[in-house]
Amino acid sequence: MILNASGCLDPLAAPGVARSLDAVVTKTVTPLPREGNAPVRIAETEVGMLNSIGLANPGIDRFLADVLPRLLDLGPPVWVSVGGFSAEDYAASCARLDGTAAAVLELNLSCPNVAAPEDEAAAIVAAARAATAKPLYAKLSPALPDVAAVAGAAAEAGADGLSLVNTIRGLALDPATLRPRLATAAGGLSGPALRPIALAAVHACFRATGLPIVGMGGVETGRHALDLIAAGASAVALGTVLFADPGAPSRVRAELAAAAAERGLADPAAARGAAHEGSTASVAMAVNASRSRERVRLKL
Repeated sequence: MILNASGCLDPLAAPGVARSLDAVVTKTVTPLPREGNAPVRIAETEVGMLNSIGLANPGIDRFLADVLPRLLDLGPPVWVSVGGFSAEDYAASCARLDGTAAAVLELNLSCPNVAAPEDEAAAIVAAARAATAKPLYAKLSPALPDVAAVAGAAAEAGADGLSLVNTIRGLALDPATLRPRLATAAGGLSGPALRPIALAAVHACFRATGLPIVGMGGVETGRHALDLIAAGASAVALGTVLFADPGAPSRVRAELAAAAAERGLADPAAARGAAHEGSTASVAMAVNASRSRERVRLKL
């Protein structure tokens, strides 16, 4: 299953790209409209892209009235990325989305360009869980001191899956002025540099929870996608690559199938968890995997 990473595709502006995905993930929506950060918001570096958008979005009211209906008309299932600044914010938006045709709600607990609530992850997931019966995926930061522990707390609080990972904070300087290239100085780094970081997070969180995981971070080829699946991902999201290659979903899907076939696998999904074979699985993984099978409403 191939999705887009939240914020890396405007499905309404590029409907052909959206329809080539197995599910479409929205930009993060917050209870109130946000203009986002001042420009300059994006800067390229030698190892990826920095962004400091600041969760610019129309707010939940306009999203429900104007944006979501048009996204649903595109065809693929729609995952709504939900953001906020308190557990109450997340719960309120999830309650509003509960009666819609959104397939999954992805709780953005990890935006590096606003105050991030990672330390409140369990409370946010629990509040969202009480507000909706829809599948909940917790999107976590790679900068957490122990991402697996936070993933475990999110699972215990009612998360049905995980999205790993968001960008990591970085800085780029203008070579002429030696000043930061973004108006906010630092921003979120995505692209190739994020790939081994994402792989480590997926590996650790799969062992800790056994939950379905959407792996993302620097995926540019089918081999990159297969690596994430082997680490424990059950789906893969494309991010920065979509800016340069709108045809990436179809290409990566074909490359992924070929990479799996080269290893004697009829289905790339058969590689899930291969990186863990021969190691001793934790008790937590076995217990949480059993729980997740009972709780998960969306099969990846």
